[in-house]
Amino acid sequence: MLKLIHQDEHLVAIHKPAGLLVHRSALDRHETRFAVQLLRDQLGRHVYPAHRLDRGTSGVLLFALDRDTLARLSARFEQQAVSKHYMAVVRGHPPAEGSIEHALSRRHDDAEYQPDGALDTPRPALTRFRRLATAELPYRVDRYPSSRYALLALMPETGRRHQLRRHLKHIAHPIIGDATYGKGRHNRLFQQLFGVSRMLLACTALGLRHPWTDAPLQLCAPPDDDFMRVVDALGWHAAVPGGLPGDIET
Repeated sequence: MLKLIHQDEHLVAIHKPAGLLVHRSALDRHETRFAVQLLRDQLGRHVYPAHRLDRGTSGVLLFALDRDTLARLSARFEQQAVSKHYMAVVRGHPPAEGSIEHALSRRHDDAEYQPDGALDTPRPALTRFRRLATAELPYRVDRYPSSRYALLALMPETGRRHQLRRHLKHIAHPIIGDATYGKGRHNRLFQQLFGVSRMLLACTALGLRHPWTDAPLQLCAPPDDDFMRVVDALGWHAAVPGGLPGDIET
């Protein structure tokens, strides 16, 4: 049973657990559980995802309950009228706050057609971040006798595929548990120490205006228990913000 965050006659938001695909993918053709299918069966009606979260990412996932609402929600995402807030555990100690402005080419699935293996022209991409907490563990993973990690709040201004993961790799602070853009040695350390093998990235809040009533809508989900197990073990619990960080612009 998926946890519902919000439901009305036009839309529904769930707390997607890490490891659950949003919908069927050619890359995971043997998978039998998808958020779209589970939510459809749970509600007894069709649902339409308004955005996507990677399989390894947990948190707020928004669906429309009809195609007209989907069109309105899609327009809000395209117009960057949705505030998106994430939390991540990353390698190293990034600056206290900053912006990552780094254009990204579209990443294709292996099943998608790519003429001559080419990627699309890079498109502008912007992510703002704020450092919430830091820790240093007495384990040699790279060339240093200890290893540093940080808890970040992430606010993507654009919505490119794998934007947060690629941007954090770009500034040499990859997300822990990211098998594609991260560092395997650090990922394995967190598996050994905390028993967590997921990617430590969570969508904690979406802020937008309702597509039909225009009322402010705040959708929040705390990180999953396994994410919080790492947060607690590193002494970061007090650094986790409550509620929606920031206001919805009018």
